[in-house]
Amino acid sequence: MGDAEWQVAESGFDPERANILETLFTVGNGRLGTRGSLEEGHVGEVSGTFLSGVYDGYRVPVIDLVNAPDWLSFVVTVDGTRLDVQSCRVVEHERVLDFRHGVLHRRTVFQDAEGRRTRLDAVRFASFADRRLCGLRVEVTPLDHDVQVTVTSALVGRRRNLERLPVYPEGTTFEPEVRWEKWARAKHLVEVGKTEEEGAVYLEMRTIETGISLGYGAVLQASQQPDRRTVHRSYEHIEELQDFTVAGGQTLRVDKLVSIATSRDSVAAVRPACLETLQSHATAGFDASLDRSRDVWESMWADCDCMIDGDPEATKAVRFGIYQLLIAANGEDPNVNIGAKSLTGEGYRGHVFWDTEILMLPFFIYTQPGTARTLLRYRHHTLPAARELAQESGMRGARYPWESADTGREECPMWTVDGANRFWTRDEEIHVSADVAYGIVTYVEVTGDTDFLLEFGAEILFETSRFWVDRAEHDPVTDRYAIKQVMGPDEFHSHVDNNAFTNRMAQWSLTQSVRIFSMLSEQHADALAAIAAKIELTPQEVDQWRTVADKIIYHLDPDRGVLEQFDGYFGLKDVPITEWDHNNMPRYPKGYHHFNCEDTMLLKQPDVVMLMHVLPDEFSEQVKKANFEFYEARTLHKSSLSPAIHAIMGIEVGDSTRALQYFQRSALVDLTNNQGNTEEGVHIASAGGTWQILVCGFGGFRVLNRQMTFRPWLPPEWQQIRFRLRWRGNSVQVAIGHTEAQFCLAASDGATETIVVRDESIELRANQPVTVQLTHS
Repeated sequence: MGDAEWQVAESGFDPERANILETLFTVGNGRLGTRGSLEEGHVGEVSGTFLSGVYDGYRVPVIDLVNAPDWLSFVVTVDGTRLDVQSCRVVEHERVLDFRHGVLHRRTVFQDAEGRRTRLDAVRFASFADRRLCGLRVEVTPLDHDVQVTVTSALVGRRRNLERLPVYPEGTTFEPEVRWEKWARAKHLVEVGKTEEEGAVYLEMRTIETGISLGYGAVLQASQQPDRRTVHRSYEHIEELQDFTVAGGQTLRVDKLVSIATSRDSVAAVRPACLETLQSHATAGFDASLDRSRDVWESMWADCDCMIDGDPEATKAVRFGIYQLLIAANGEDPNVNIGAKSLTGEGYRGHVFWDTEILMLPFFIYTQPGTARTLLRYRHHTLPAARELAQESGMRGARYPWESADTGREECPMWTVDGANRFWTRDEEIHVSADVAYGIVTYVEVTGDTDFLLEFGAEILFETSRFWVDRAEHDPVTDRYAIKQVMGPDEFHSHVDNNAFTNRMAQWSLTQSVRIFSMLSEQHADALAAIAAKIELTPQEVDQWRTVADKIIYHLDPDRGVLEQFDGYFGLKDVPITEWDHNNMPRYPKGYHHFNCEDTMLLKQPDVVMLMHVLPDEFSEQVKKANFEFYEARTLHKSSLSPAIHAIMGIEVGDSTRALQYFQRSALVDLTNNQGNTEEGVHIASAGGTWQILVCGFGGFRVLNRQMTFRPWLPPEWQQIRFRLRWRGNSVQVAIGHTEAQFCLAASDGATETIVVRDESIELRANQPVTVQLTHS
């Protein structure tokens, strides 16, 4: 079915892996994601369609991304036998996700109890040309007999979210068929109505607490006239049945086109908007709709494709991650963002974390800047809630929550499911506000989009600066500012003072706000005056930002050049890591787990190494190397975010010994299920981290002194890597080998750009490739 470097494939049906593949085979378009469940379903499935921004909090501890009505349901019955993997013998089963075009292909051959064989082929997609559209094509071929075929296409509104798994004795496992039946479930939808009109069926549901209406319309188009057509209605469910007579060896094709409209859309009424869209696509037909979506995919890949010559499996893994990033983000909706499992599963309840700005946003900034802008506008949309959260803490300005959803309120649960341990992240991981500022400043620097700064970004920067000034505590004896009772990205240590990542990012954020205020006062005085009037900002406040930034505490050991992760960290128990798992990743030392490492130097992920990754200009090469070596030895990598950062920083400081291993750990996190929880959804931040390893690690790309710089290193097994970067309105094509690198500025005639490669300044002229010899240093 095509090029293996653009595919993930399944051969044979394995119920133990079915839920993992449901995650991997998700089709989506940023507005929605539909898990790769079988069209007819199976006992033990974890099916789901998730619509970005559709949340509900009805009788749950914290708000859920709603498991929305199912558009996919499609059952084929042949001579009274339901074709599914549990009712029939599966003679052949293959599925292939083509992530170049966002299409999932299927071929299954079933054998019934009488030995008769029927082949089922299917194609499904979620359109990128019109994000309201999904399509399914099913072909039924009786291989050795004439048959009566009934197809049953349904819209299913009775959906439930997984709420929580009761506590069972440690080590308890369940067989695939009952694993998910053990969970308590949450209801978020009620029926509004269902109809049949003009050959289509329609179902409308509404979220219970948030009141969002969801309208689904479906139409079937078959290759032959049905013998009979009927529509059945039941509670929260409507289905269309079509009966056919099919001769042996002949193929029946049935196309299902589905339009989805919501009250979040800019429509006067959901039902007419839904059915009008459906009619438009039904007139065009399945093939035309799929072709239009394929064209959009080709356009996106032209900007963001990455290749690794000499390692096709690595190329496939990187492309799979890029595919997941592309289907996670809706560049047309500034009121939504990317949840920790994107739109592929219910893990983390669809909540948004700092992962977006630090791990995922760089991919979009450098390949899809329009989408990056939209993702950052979500933070402006949720600014009122961030102001409220700051006020609840007795602070001015804006404090962004650890977990957010539709409104931007704090959505992090307070306790673990069993009630045994408190989640302090919601109270103490306040670095998110600085991470948001980092995303804004990086975006504006790379794109030159000053309009974004004037409309949205500056207001966020100024309000978060107010929060930092109030949150920092002044010590009159030392005349320094401390930020106390916090937690950094390393979640093993709570209630700490002067966390290096938090303090330094807050300091950087304040400094950038001062710089931008000064720049706007010189270049956009009227716009700045309007912002200042809106939020009642004075120049005296800005002076205070500068004062606090200059005096925020962080501790650098002058003898070793190591930055102390927080006050007292160097005095904790230094527990050695002595065991590694089958993936060659560290195991917890005996007797330790996530919640009892507080008095040790063990790290979930390293705050200091992360800091030096995001602020490469701020530290010398010697300090980066000393800190990498010190903290690498104490890091357990219990976050899927950690390997990417260690790969990049290891290469940067000249220690590439584990770079390829960390790359593989990040790139294959879901393809090999190396975290053991892929069935809950993809690790979307790892996808962003994987792209950064390739581009920033192996490609050596960094922005230093506001210039594109490259200091690449490739594993011996690789021959060349290729990628593209958007930079200030132009595109730079990059191809890096072991001995030379080639760069080409794709731009209008006359454009130039100066880059730095291994400390040598290189001038690029529009559309003129430049080859640079690489000397090892």
